[in-house]
Amino acid sequence: MRLPKTYEPGQYEADIYTLWEQSGAFTADPTTDKERFSVAMPPPNETGTLSLGHALFLTLQDIMARYNRLRGKDVLWLPGTDHAALAVNAIIEKKLTEEGTTKHEIGRDAFLDRTREFVSQSRGIMLGQMRAMGASCDWSRLKYTLDPTLSRAVGEVFVKMYSDGLIYRGHRIVNWDPNLETNVSDDEVEYAEETTSFYTFRFGPFEISTARPETKFADKYVVMHPDDKRYKKYKHGDTFEVEWINGPVIATVIKDKSVDPSFGTGAMTITPWHSMVDFEIAERHSLDKVQVIDFHGKLLPVAGEFAGMGIAEARPKIVEKLRAKGLLIKTDENYVHNIARNERGKGIIEPQVRLQWFIDVNKQVVEWKGEKRSLKEVLQNVIREGDIQLLPTRFEKTYFHWIDNLRDWCISRQIWWGHRIPAWHRTDTDGTLETYVGLQPPTDEREGWNEWEQDADTLDTWFSSALWTWSTLIDPTLAEDYSLSLQDLLAKSPDFQAYHPTNVLETGWDILFFWVARMILSTTYATGQVPFKTVYLHGLIRAEDGKKMSKSRPESIIDPLDVIPKYGTDALRMALIMGVTPGNDQNWGWGKVEANRNFCNKLWNIARYTEGALGDVHKPGGIPDPQSTADHWALQKLQQETKIIEGYLDTYRFSEAYEHLYHFVWDNVADWYVEASKSQESREVLGYVLENILKLAHPFAPFVTETIWQTLYSDTDGLLITSSWPKVRRSNKEKAADFEEIKAIVTEVRAVTRALGLSKPSLYYTSVPFWRKTASCCSGWPDSAA
Repeated sequence: MRLPKTYEPGQYEADIYTLWEQSGAFTADPTTDKERFSVAMPPPNETGTLSLGHALFLTLQDIMARYNRLRGKDVLWLPGTDHAALAVNAIIEKKLTEEGTTKHEIGRDAFLDRTREFVSQSRGIMLGQMRAMGASCDWSRLKYTLDPTLSRAVGEVFVKMYSDGLIYRGHRIVNWDPNLETNVSDDEVEYAEETTSFYTFRFGPFEISTARPETKFADKYVVMHPDDKRYKKYKHGDTFEVEWINGPVIATVIKDKSVDPSFGTGAMTITPWHSMVDFEIAERHSLDKVQVIDFHGKLLPVAGEFAGMGIAEARPKIVEKLRAKGLLIKTDENYVHNIARNERGKGIIEPQVRLQWFIDVNKQVVEWKGEKRSLKEVLQNVIREGDIQLLPTRFEKTYFHWIDNLRDWCISRQIWWGHRIPAWHRTDTDGTLETYVGLQPPTDEREGWNEWEQDADTLDTWFSSALWTWSTLIDPTLAEDYSLSLQDLLAKSPDFQAYHPTNVLETGWDILFFWVARMILSTTYATGQVPFKTVYLHGLIRAEDGKKMSKSRPESIIDPLDVIPKYGTDALRMALIMGVTPGNDQNWGWGKVEANRNFCNKLWNIARYTEGALGDVHKPGGIPDPQSTADHWALQKLQQETKIIEGYLDTYRFSEAYEHLYHFVWDNVADWYVEASKSQESREVLGYVLENILKLAHPFAPFVTETIWQTLYSDTDGLLITSSWPKVRRSNKEKAADFEEIKAIVTEVRAVTRALGLSKPSLYYTSVPFWRKTASCCSGWPDSAA
């Protein structure tokens, strides 16, 4: 017996993975005539180690890759990692703070050296974890978002968008994080309810309400809805003098339909520099904008005696001054509102007007399907016309809500880690600014002008990762040739021509806007293709109690590498997909891991029984010759389940596919066919059933199935991973139906004996001898069986 009595995953997994990798089984071939299947791995952030969420997407994508290989396709599953600019920057800055220093004190070059060292260590750990999960990705094509080839693509897209008028630089309001000293995108802002004080002040003849009196020093516009009858006597543009925080000001009445008459008093003063809504009102009416709070969260000189104070210190003092002036009307101490924080740095967001780089999403300059469209219109079109399918489809409503309200994308960040913006600036002696945008630094010198200086900002991480499906397919050697255009690079790169668009993007629903939409935006613009045909959005994995796994609850966090040594990788993989459905969160459960470890053991025991029954005579690939009704029934079940599992995997219904596999192996093969074969062995069919069970189970449980394959069929040249999907073999339906009758009779006898509480000897009626006697009444069983 070559298979040991028990399956110990730790004794085999590392060697099996090395065997796969060294065999070249993971490597795609763009020169082959095979049908292709491609999927780009969402590049994990290089911030530490992988989570259960990463383990889930690795499992789902590996199932796709292994299944399609077995179907005879040329599979490219392209792996990689993301430099994660904002997240990594926050980690390094925190480390520097703990060391008593800052990035400004050590300088940009030293900061970048520290960061590269950190991400290099993280990358090594993460790639090891991916291998431990059994990821059968093409390591020969491993990519990193800061690789030279990908950086070339980033520069090309930036320059092209700038030339087309889609990228512009302007003063607009952004989400500013004073902690990290950078702006962040709308999607990187998280909101939490907070109870605070809500003040109502007298502002001349009006009452205005606010939770942020510290922003009101420069307020000189009072805004109301033009149809608000309470204020019909005030005309747009009317002015009046009002006593305010630091003395009298001349205020102006503004009528604007964005004001909600039911909120507060229906009249409000605006602070255009520190409010998104107020900024837009000011833009519509060409109003002045005055900065009140600096970029470190301190009040500026416009605040008079409060200048230099932080918000928390200044607020009560400002309220007290207004009270002393008789301008405080009332205070609501139980006002609940949302506080905006940076998802990464956790700093409280302070809207600020800054000179930044933006992508115009409304300018109609994009060629798409023979028309000039805006980026927003393309994003809408590809989903509406079915170029891309979202799974589950209910996320289309969410997608359109976001796209229909899409604003220009701020792509610049005031951090040092990431792709530096490919723009250079210089001024002449009278202060005139000149900007150059290009792939390489400008070289011209002009008398009377200062030297060119590259823009200090870096690009939003999502700008580079939005190019992931195609920038990773550009030939690195070609990318070194700057005489080639972007279109030349794509046309001459074999991988791009072979594998793009990719078949499917598998990722979490929580980054539908962060990443998925931006990939569609950038890829359709740069390549004229959609990045993928299907988007499968998996849910989040929550703690056993249904709450979010959080560092604030260390006991809730499960490290995949803590599970694998005890239960094996396959048990973890199958536990993660058991019950998984697109778009729905699921709770972690140790019981599922234990159940799937038992399933691995069941596969092992079936294989051991088969090895004992067959010895060394069975070789894979034979055509079975069924003898008994049980043989015909087993082949019929195998035929049915193969078609069902195949159909589910083709439509990304992973849990249903695995559920059918689980019950077929456990309930049909182990509980019935193996027991039936003990009374009459049909070696060919028994071996054939095992061989094809291993193929069906391989995408889900690659390690245990390959271990069995290599142990039993070590004298063959093939690997299970590179074998072929089971071919459906016809069986005799009538004989299979005979066995179903026997099965029904035995099941009923077992139920009766349990119900009657019969003693153990009566279990004769559920045993093989009883089957033989029963079988004699049924057609199709050989005489010897009776």
